[in-house]
Amino acid sequence: MAAYVLAQIDVKNPEGYKDYTAVTPGLIAKHGGKFLVRGGEVETLEGEGAGRRIVLIEFPDKETAKGFYDSPEYQEAIKLRQANAEGSLWLLPGVE
Repeated sequence: MAAYVLAQIDVKNPEGYKDYTAVTPGLIAKHGGKFLVRGGEVETLEGEGAGRRIVLIEFPDKETAKGFYDSPEYQEAIKLRQANAEGSLWLLPGVE
């Protein structure tokens, strides 16, 4: 069953954040993932506005998503993200 990594990111340093966004597509693809949402304008339909960058990545299953997150390459990339942005990431199960 598919699994998803959902991120809400508040970019503090756009120039530095580019280093993170340059390396992550290849790492995600290497682990069988694909972007479903990668930033862009968010239109609020209900509740408070997002006010942050939204990213949604699909993986074949939870184990593959965890393998991506726990990989040494992504652990290095996390340092780039955290140096230039604040945010949260969640691992979500898909539905059958």
